[in-house]
Amino acid sequence: MQKKEVYKQIGRNIARIRKEKGLTQENFAELMDKSWSYVAKLETGAQNFSVGKLIDIAEYLNVDYKTFLN
Repeated sequence: MQKKEVYKQIGRNIARIRKEKGLTQENFAELMDKSWSYVAKLETGAQNFSVGKLIDIAEYLNVDYKTFLN
């Protein structure tokens, strides 16, 4: 699997979990102190991120970071 596909899959998982938590992209962006466009890019796989940022995102959503990798 190519890196781009991994980012897309993680992004889809982030979006799914965010929605399950009842958060809009705007709400989630505010929670993370980021812009709405950052969240949109993150969820479409257009935004690269570090493992540390993935762990931060998991903490904001109150899930284990491994959830994003399935």
